[in-house]
Amino acid sequence: MSASQDAAQLWKLNQRLLTRVMNAAEPQLAALGIGTKEFFVLDEVDACRYPAELAAKLLLPKASVTTYLRTLVAAGLVRREIDEDDLRRHRLTTTERGAQVRARALDALAAEFAAMTEQLDERERSELRRILDKLLSQPSAAGSED
Repeated sequence: MSASQDAAQLWKLNQRLLTRVMNAAEPQLAALGIGTKEFFVLDEVDACRYPAELAAKLLLPKASVTTYLRTLVAAGLVRREIDEDDLRRHRLTTTERGAQVRARALDALAAEFAAMTEQLDERERSELRRILDKLLSQPSAAGSED
């Protein structure tokens, strides 16, 4: 197998694992009133206070982020405020309810991931964490860092 084929296989395996976790947690997220895309936006609001920053961070089209934000604002999870430093811009903040929903959603995702990784022993989990940390400590090829 070539290095390119190996990389593609690793990417597909990783994507399948993440998809499996998200699908397993979807009912819990739905019970909280959010979908998976809204969760990712909600999770980044406190780190990225402006819609354009969110779109860049999440690698999503600005129009999609706007749609997800409308849903989150309507649900009372995110608040838009006029930026006092630039009255043309809206700054985003997570509401208290939004923070609670985000925490519960993270708990649901963590529980699903834990269930899938419980077949690993402590050494294997430690090695997985080390490998993921190493991969994520490097800037991405696209030039954007998380």
